[in-house]
Amino acid sequence: MDKLQQRHIHLHQTGDVATLAEHQQALCCLLQEFDRVCKALDITYYLFAGTLLGAVRHEGFIPWDDDLDVIMERSEYRRFMEEAPKLLDCDGFYLQEEFTEHYPMFFSKLHLNGTTCLEKHHPKDPLVHQGVYMDIFPFDHAYGSRIGRYVQFLCSKVVIAKGLDARGYETDSTAKKIFMVISRVLPRSLFHRIVRGPKKRGKYIHCFLGGASKLSKSVFPADLFDSTVPLPFAGGRYSAPGGYDEILTILYCDYMTIPPEEDRKCKQHAILVDLKRSYEHYGSYRDGMKFDNPIRSIR
Repeated sequence: MDKLQQRHIHLHQTGDVATLAEHQQALCCLLQEFDRVCKALDITYYLFAGTLLGAVRHEGFIPWDDDLDVIMERSEYRRFMEEAPKLLDCDGFYLQEEFTEHYPMFFSKLHLNGTTCLEKHHPKDPLVHQGVYMDIFPFDHAYGSRIGRYVQFLCSKVVIAKGLDARGYETDSTAKKIFMVISRVLPRSLFHRIVRGPKKRGKYIHCFLGGASKLSKSVFPADLFDSTVPLPFAGGRYSAPGGYDEILTILYCDYMTIPPEEDRKCKQHAILVDLKRSYEHYGSYRDGMKFDNPIRSIR
């Protein structure tokens, strides 16, 4: 047994590592605060991806999921970033906005202060917040033509690669390494502008910056988001898109069928979650660790 394994076992024995259920409870605290602020600002958001699936199928988290995702139209997303800091409980929560000094990613996060959520990479910036978090994604207008949407999709890969490379993404894939190196010299602002698409909303919207590997899993009829419905989630009720059935069918096909036990795996975003101590306590914890980053859809 190596020293890293011994270190992790010791933390479990001392009770410093949170269980999945405890991690999910902390995520609920984030969702409650996020929902409170959105209601106060009259901002529309939607549960999305595995979180939406969990709400519909389990009335809460998918039991093996350690993630929480919401999505909002770009105009609402911008307004949230501008106005939410005035209403957030800044002692308990931290809003990490996209493309900021210590966070080069293409979406935003709401963090729980005083906690630790170490992900499977070595951050290039030691000042990035690494507390328990929920993801906040924008969705954008898609071009009417399939060719236009495909160009947006390709441009999103450049934006994503630049963000992951700057953050410290690690991979054994030679192709991914080469693409990230090439992306360094490409202008993010140009590609991001193309991804955002036309100013006027048309027939389709997309969430390419949500990281889906296929174009077909990231484009939706815009009218599916024209209304909201409250869905039960972990003891509360939160906003979901009125067209959630079609959205989940696009994302997961037969989404109400629970996968066999051997396939009930999450992406394991975190290697360590501690709800008692802040991430600063774990400054060198990942030193010497090597990570894999499998692409797997949460079901």
